[in-house]
Amino acid sequence: MSALVAPIEILRPARLEFGPGVVSSVAAYLAEKGYVRPLVVADPFNAARVELLGLKGEVAVFGEVKPEPDAPNLDKALALAAEVRPDVVIGFGGGSAMDLAKLVAVLPGSGQSLKDVVGPEKVLGRTVGLVQVPTTSGTGSEGGTRSLVTDPETQNKLAVQSRFMLADLAAVDPDLTMTVPPAVTAATGVDAMAHCVEAFTSKKAHPIIDLYALEGARLVGKYLARAVADGSDREARVGLSLASLYGGFCLGPVNTTAGHAVAYPLGTRHHIAHGLACALIFPHTLAFNAPAAPEKTALVLEALGLAPDARPDAAFEGAYRFCADLGVEMKLSALGVPTSDFETMAGDAHAIRRLLDNNPRNMSREDILAIYAKAA
Repeated sequence: MSALVAPIEILRPARLEFGPGVVSSVAAYLAEKGYVRPLVVADPFNAARVELLGLKGEVAVFGEVKPEPDAPNLDKALALAAEVRPDVVIGFGGGSAMDLAKLVAVLPGSGQSLKDVVGPEKVLGRTVGLVQVPTTSGTGSEGGTRSLVTDPETQNKLAVQSRFMLADLAAVDPDLTMTVPPAVTAATGVDAMAHCVEAFTSKKAHPIIDLYALEGARLVGKYLARAVADGSDREARVGLSLASLYGGFCLGPVNTTAGHAVAYPLGTRHHIAHGLACALIFPHTLAFNAPAAPEKTALVLEALGLAPDARPDAAFEGAYRFCADLGVEMKLSALGVPTSDFETMAGDAHAIRRLLDNNPRNMSREDILAIYAKAA
């Protein structure tokens, strides 16, 4: 079927506030809706600056969100939610905080456990409000319906997708990202770009999403190096916040492909931050897919300010240099990933069929192993 006639459903937050200073809209929204018992789900850094949200009422804070959150981390948040019985949940942080906030908003009192809702559209409903306030420019989780949590038993990610986990309000204030350090800015920015590129080259690519995908990549190409060099560059921060949001829009109806599948074991098995893992893997999967999507690969490279040469070697060199010039560590060995784990990692990645089945080129377990070896 032609992508132009393939059916597609587009879901967006009921209300989106975007731009410097819009964090103030959160308190106004809660007052408008009559919410008086907010529960903020945040990492420790953002838990220490909850006052930026201007909340009133009986404010509870779960401030223990971990990078690459796992099921026990979620259980602690759910326990607090059961105790304080919030009428609105606010995700305040990066993708990890926003992903947990989604589950904290739908699971308490539902009779469902995490295992019950893994997969598409298994959540029964939601009875509390959900607000998302991103403080990084990477995941775009504020605009989407997915949540990822690591299962510590299998060391694999559990993916939940539900329309009930879509935010009632997404308040995207680029000023909140000013404090993100250069290394994290670089890695999360490449993650946002990878969302766009993988959706753009996916078998499920669609013209409606292509618009967001290519523009998101272009914004990263224009602004990421600027934000890494000067974190107080407001225009660059706004550009990256928009790129991240567009990347989130790509995830719902299309989603990512091989890049994220190959990157996931770096986080689940070796606790490498998701953005960094995606940035390290990005040049490898872009080059691998280039023969299957040469025209779109050329457009991606051009959007990043690189020569639009879609030959695999040229695509790899251009994308690798783009990431390395941002200061991203591009070697697995430097991140403590042992070659002895490559076999298991390749098996784990190859099993993520929800992503690999939509890759534009079939990627075998041996292909994944070869990518790890080249990235060693």
